[in-house]
Amino acid sequence: MITSFVWAGLALLLIAVYLSWTAGRLDRLHARIDATRAGLDAQLLRRVSVAQELATSGLLDPAASLVLYEAAFAARQAEEEQREFAESELSQALRAVLGDAEDIAAVREAPGGEAALHELAEAVRRVPMARRFHNDAVRAARSLRRHRTVRWFRLAGHAPFPMAFEMDDEPPGPLAERVSA
Repeated sequence: MITSFVWAGLALLLIAVYLSWTAGRLDRLHARIDATRAGLDAQLLRRVSVAQELATSGLLDPAASLVLYEAAFAARQAEEEQREFAESELSQALRAVLGDAEDIAAVREAPGGEAALHELAEAVRRVPMARRFHNDAVRAARSLRRHRTVRWFRLAGHAPFPMAFEMDDEPPGPLAERVSA
């Protein structure tokens, strides 16, 4: 009789350790999501800032400057619900303004143009990486939260269900070639 109590106690202890380990893993995943989202926000803000600097630098023609500045301003001022759309609009504006090799060559030839293009290329290159890191963390947390054990024992607590950040982050073709070269 005592041995059955020992075995039952041991089984309960193992279950408690497993649940505690799973809850800790889920908590670490949520912390990772917060960290990767902060990194993504920083990279998006850097891209917006560089785009606004380029738009106001006088290196672009007035129409292109206006299109780029308005898209960058909208991305900076966007509410959280509209952020993905606004950032996608900025990507499209960057492709429209710097989509041709001639456009990039004209900016590069202007004084300060080479430095501005380099900074923009770096900012544009980092956004997809930061978004991929964030979405990978979200995918891992979602996968763990779908397990029956996590749902039955409510190990996620009151944490909101993690959402991926989906946007158009394709860089302008000639600018992307310039970064990879």
